[in-house]
Amino acid sequence: MADAIKVLLVDDHQVVRRGLRTFLEVQDDIEVVGEAADGAEGVDRAEELRPDVILMDVKMPGMDGVGALRRLRELDNPARVLIVTSFTEQRTVVPALRAGAAGYVYKDVDPDALAGAIRSVHAGHILLQPEVADALLSQEEANSGPGRAGSLTEREREVLGLIADGRSNREIARALVLSEKTVKTHVSNILMKLDLSDRTQAALWAVRHGVTG
Repeated sequence: MADAIKVLLVDDHQVVRRGLRTFLEVQDDIEVVGEAADGAEGVDRAEELRPDVILMDVKMPGMDGVGALRRLRELDNPARVLIVTSFTEQRTVVPALRAGAAGYVYKDVDPDALAGAIRSVHAGHILLQPEVADALLSQEEANSGPGRAGSLTEREREVLGLIADGRSNREIARALVLSEKTVKTHVSNILMKLDLSDRTQAALWAVRHGVTG
C-alpha cells in the first residue's frame, strides 16, 4: 500500500475510532496508520507518523480539535485535517476551519461519502457547506474586502486562482513552471496582503471575489 492515503484517527471515543478503522481498512487506497484519544496525543502521533489526512473530532478532553489544529500549524505539519463531528452549530465548526481544517463531515456520514471526503481533501480540495462558508467569510470581509485584490501582483492572482481550484503547491508549481519554494513565497504574500490566515480562507475569498484559475 505504498501509494495509499495514510490516515490518522483522533477521537476520544474508542467505539468511534474502531468504527472508522473497520470501514477504512477495507478501502484499497486508504491505510489507517494510527489512532489518538485527544488533541495533544493526536499532534504527537501526527509528528511521529506523518499521515496524509487526519480525521479529527472537535470536542475532546484536554486539548480539543481546534487547539490541535493550531499546534499542527505551528509545527508546519503538512497533514490535511478533516473534522468529523456530531455538532452542526456554526460556532463549533467555524473555529476549526479558521484554525486550518480542510473541511468537515458529520459522524453519521455515509461510509462511501467519508472515503470520498478523505480522497478529496487529500487531493487539495476544501469541503464546506455553503452556510458555513458564508459564516467564515463574513468574519474576514471587513478586513479583506475586494479592494484588497488590487494589492496582488498578476502572478499572485494566478496562484490564488489555483488555490481556489484546490491545487497543492506542487501542482501550482507545475502549472506555472515555478519552483515549490517560489510558490510557497507567493502563498505567504497572498495571505499577508489579504489579511487571511490560511489556504482555506484564501480559497473561499477567491471564490467570493471571482478570482479563479
